[in-house]
Formats: sequence, structure tokens, C-alpha cells
Amino acid sequence: MSTGHALLGLLEERPRHGYELKHLHDRLFSGGKELRFGQVYASLSRLLRDGHVVVDAVEREEGPDRKRYAITPDGVARLEEWLLEPVDPAPYLRSVQFTKVVLALLSGRSAEEILDAQRTAHLKTMRELTRKKTSGDVGDALAADFALFHLEADLRWIELTGARLDKLRKELETDG
Repeated sequence: MSTGHALLGLLEERPRHGYELKHLHDRLFSGGKELRFGQVYASLSRLLRDGHVVVDAVEREEGPDRKRYAITPDGVARLEEWLLEPVDPAPYLRSVQFTKVVLALLSGRSAEEILDAQRTAHLKTMRELTRKKTSGDVGDALAADFALFHLEADLRWIELTGARLDKLRKELETDG
């Protein structure tokens, strides 16, 4: 996700300081990976340069000046354009997991062991997400559901691959 676009969206409601934007972004979108203040201010600097935001006010309390940023009409147009752009549904035709399975088979290692380890990791993550989903708010639940559906698809692939290992092994032997 583009940090700049997320900040534009948060500014559309009302002007905000960088500090407030950082904390609001972290609360709504971080998923456990918070933004660094430097990231926020670098993004705001680019948005300012590109005419998507303006400094609405400079306030001086204790400490350094605090700039309050507001979205511009160009910023609203850019946000609208970004919101309507579909996210690329890029297929993962060659994943790290697939590569590991093939290399295990080529080297005589146990591909089943690799699939089992991945299955265990997926199930552990799914349990954690399910707990988060039931103990959080609607936003947490939707984010967890998104991740859970992707992990379920991975598990289906793991099961299918496990069922086809003998066939894949034979194909690799004839290619080698």
C-alpha cells in the first residue's frame, strides 16, 4: 500500500499534523508494522512537492513548530484515481514454496517434510489471526479474514502438491 495515498485518505476528513497522521495510520493500517516518523514526513514532503497537500497552519506550542497539512483538490483527485485503480491480481506462478519443493525433489530430500513444515507454520498463523479476529474490531476482523483466505488457498496448494509429489518427482527425473 502506498503510504502517500493512505495519508491523503486520512487528510480528506480534515487537516492533521504529521504526528497525528502517523498514529492514526498505525491504528488503522499497520497490522503490527508501524510507520516510522521519517516515512510519514518523507511522504508528506513528496505530497507537498506534487501539490497534493498544503501546509494549512503552523502552530507553535512547546518545542518545534508543528505543521498541519490539508489535502488539495489535486490531492483529492489523485486519491479518487488511486481508490478506483484495481489492485493487481498478480498470479504467483512460481513461489518460494514451489521452488523449495522442486529443489528438495531434485536433491533427494523430503519434499513431504518441507510441505509439513509449511503447513504447520500456516496453521499457527491462522490460529493467531483467528484470535485477533475475534478479539478486535471490525477492521481487525476484515484484515484477518483477508489474510486467512489467502492462507487457506496456500493450504489447498500444499495438500494438492503433496498428492502430486510422485508425479512431479517422475517428471523431474525424466527432465534431468
